[in-house]
Amino acid sequence: MSIDPHSVAQLGSAIGNPARVAMCLAMLDGRAWTAGELARVAGVAKSTASEHLTALLEADLVTIRKQRRHAYVCLASPEAAHLIEAAASYAGTPAPVNSMRTATARDDLAAARTCYDHLAGALGVALFDALVDRDLLSVDDGLTVTAEGRSFFAELGGPGALVSPTRRPLVKTCLDWTERRSHLAGHLGGALLRTFVDRAWVAPRSTPRALTVTAAGLDALRTIFGVETDVWPPHRLDEHGGNAVGAR
Repeated sequence: MSIDPHSVAQLGSAIGNPARVAMCLAMLDGRAWTAGELARVAGVAKSTASEHLTALLEADLVTIRKQRRHAYVCLASPEAAHLIEAAASYAGTPAPVNSMRTATARDDLAAARTCYDHLAGALGVALFDALVDRDLLSVDDGLTVTAEGRSFFAELGGPGALVSPTRRPLVKTCLDWTERRSHLAGHLGGALLRTFVDRAWVAPRSTPRALTVTAAGLDALRTIFGVETDVWPPHRLDEHGGNAVGAR
C-alpha cells in the first residue's frame, strides 16, 4: 500500500501544536464540545481556537456536529482517538504537578478513565489482562475473541456486543498512555464500557474522563472477570461509603 507522505505530514502538523493537542486530549472523553469550551481547555482565545479546529478538521481528526443553531466538535472516529492516545503514550512526558488538585487529577486518570468510548488506565489494562488470562481473548495470532469468549460476552452484554454495525474492528488493542501497556478498544471495548456504566460498576469522578469503580464494580471485577482487586489498583471509600477505585 502506497502512503502519501503529504497526508502524513499534514497529520503531524495538525497535532504539532500544544493547544490542538490539549483540545484532542479533552475530546478523548467521547463528548461533543463547543469551540468556546475547547478554547478554555487550551487556554486560547475563541478566535484562535477556531483556527486550531480548522487545522484539526482538515486533517480529519475532528468532525463538526450541528444541532439547530449550535455547532459541536468531537473526534472524528475511534481511530482518531486511538492515534491521540498512542501519541500521548509515545511522548510519555507527564504534565507538571504543581498543586494537590493536579496530583489528584493525575492519579484519578491513571487509576481508571475512559479513552473515547472504552475503559483505560490501570482498570482497562487489568481488565484486558484478565480477559486474556481467562482465554476469553487470544493474542496468539493477533487479537481475537475465543469461542468461550463469544459465549461470555454474548451473555454479559447481549449479542450486539459481538456485532459491530460499522466497519470498526470487533477487538483492537490501544496503547495506554499511563500504563504503557495495552487495553481493549474496538466495538467490544465500547460494549464493555456501556455494560460497566449501565450496571453502575463505574461512575464519573469530578476529574474529566476519570472513573470511580464502585463496590459493585469491584465485586464484578473479582467474581466475573477474575481481576485480583486485592492488589490492584489503589482504592478508597467513595462518598457513599463503599470501596471505590480512586486516587492514592
